[in-house]
Amino acid sequence: MARRFNVAIAATAALALGVAGCSSPSSNNDTQGSGDSNKIEGQVNATDPNAKGPAKEIEGARPGGVLNVVAQTTPNTFDPTDIYYVDSNEIGKTLFRTPTQFDIRDGKAVLVPDLTDLGTPSADKLTWTFKMQPNIKYEDGTPVKVEDLAYSIKRSFAHDVFVNGPTYQMQYFKDGDKYKGPYKDGDNYAGVETQGTDTLIIHLARQFSDLPFYLTFPAFTPIPKEKDTRQDYKNKPLATGPYKFKTYQAGTSLVLEKNTNWDANTDPVRHQYLDGFNFQWGGDAIKSQQAVLNSNGQDANSINYDELDASLIPQLTGDKREQLVQGQSSCTIVWQLDTRKIDLPIRKAIAKAYPYDALYKAAGLNDYVAETASTVMPPSVQGYEKYTPVADLAGSGAGDPAAAKAMLEAAGKVGFELQYYFDNTKPLTQQVSQIRADALTKAGFKVKPIGVSTADLRSKKGDYDAPVNMGQSPAGWCSDWPTGGSWFPVLFQTHSIADGQSWGMLSDKALDKEIDDVANLPAEESTSKWAALDKKIMEQYVALPTYYDKLAVVKGTNVGTTAGDPTMGMPLFVNMYLKS
Repeated sequence: MARRFNVAIAATAALALGVAGCSSPSSNNDTQGSGDSNKIEGQVNATDPNAKGPAKEIEGARPGGVLNVVAQTTPNTFDPTDIYYVDSNEIGKTLFRTPTQFDIRDGKAVLVPDLTDLGTPSADKLTWTFKMQPNIKYEDGTPVKVEDLAYSIKRSFAHDVFVNGPTYQMQYFKDGDKYKGPYKDGDNYAGVETQGTDTLIIHLARQFSDLPFYLTFPAFTPIPKEKDTRQDYKNKPLATGPYKFKTYQAGTSLVLEKNTNWDANTDPVRHQYLDGFNFQWGGDAIKSQQAVLNSNGQDANSINYDELDASLIPQLTGDKREQLVQGQSSCTIVWQLDTRKIDLPIRKAIAKAYPYDALYKAAGLNDYVAETASTVMPPSVQGYEKYTPVADLAGSGAGDPAAAKAMLEAAGKVGFELQYYFDNTKPLTQQVSQIRADALTKAGFKVKPIGVSTADLRSKKGDYDAPVNMGQSPAGWCSDWPTGGSWFPVLFQTHSIADGQSWGMLSDKALDKEIDDVANLPAEESTSKWAALDKKIMEQYVALPTYYDKLAVVKGTNVGTTAGDPTMGMPLFVNMYLKS
């Protein structure tokens, strides 16, 4: 989710090693397993075009109560067009219905109809027709119109306003490289049209077989043009899902209440067991997790979605073992190196010196939440292949500052300055930064960490013109759907820099074409070709892989059986309930 990983992976470790960006394809609750047994498994592009509402009842679920949801990391926006981090994306599933959606069945993501069917492509695969189901309403009781779906697509092109949102439409939709959204270019856009009251038509510039998967994003939830308040829309977006905003304090809290105009009979995915949600952000992750495990008072009705800190693992025995929620994710976490500013020999020296093991330990990572990474794609993505790691990019090891310094001396670059942003408001992130800086200083680099507040960290890391040359965002990526097509065209082509979603800031026309050639193949042919591209790009040292993330969070004793969403690596909020 950027899987852009959004994440965010809203976790202590991700904050320390670098906030991840993204979104997408959820997780099994495996409360009886150990960290080692919860191995990342492959996902599949499964679809069920005949799925209909209401969603299958959750065994043992009961209605009533308010769930408290706490985390250290603050979601940056709830404007659906601008959502791309996994935390706000997962929360958005309670608020926003989209043309299509994922149903999580036995830990696997299955694409199903939501507001529309799964679409029908033309013979040349350049035109897709989606039929909208009737009688869907907004929270205020007004009907959802097919024109509202078209408007949301047009709005997604206003990337100068909504800088964080997904950008596949700019590559694949007709005139997507020219149209700048309704605010600048008006409503006359050739890539989208409507027919009658129920037909949405999308015209493509080139084939995009994964389009129905892409339409699960909040960016494509309907928005009435007359109710679009632009930058203010994030403060009170119109809900079509089972919950709506009650109160919102940006950066601190969000209270959701039932949307009485949501019709369960039209929704094959979501439930409305809870009376509402109370989200609280900004507290210390470890203290919050401990409070949830203790489950005194209202903490029994709480779930913390920060990654489980290693210091709490010894407590997960006996009855407390039932409070652990484990599952799959689809994300790789990395430390970026800006190839525009750091030449290859220097990038190799950084990799040689990098203190992977010390950073892993300091960040509180453990086998419950992470597996050591050595590739771009995680094992859960079709096309993943565990090739022999590129030298010093195995995601583990103590680092070798002396050897790295010799490499710098040979290149005549001793004293080369490395700059990066870090969160200077928390002891853990300060400690992680210090470990990194000390190791690179010993290797002969001049290191300049730039401390910023938690609230400013994502925007600073996302500014590719900022005075830094490493550690930019996205510091992680999650599959937007489980194929290489949601990785390489997004992260490694020239346009990725302007899109604000680049690993390494590569600008190579030959590589652009190679990625396009694979992406344009049918899925059954492209899958086997992504691994070769994976290794080729890793050999350019665009980023230091650190870990593949896994879902491991804690819940209160009164929180019912909890499933995970492998598309986000987050708890699946739309299925949650309280026991009493």
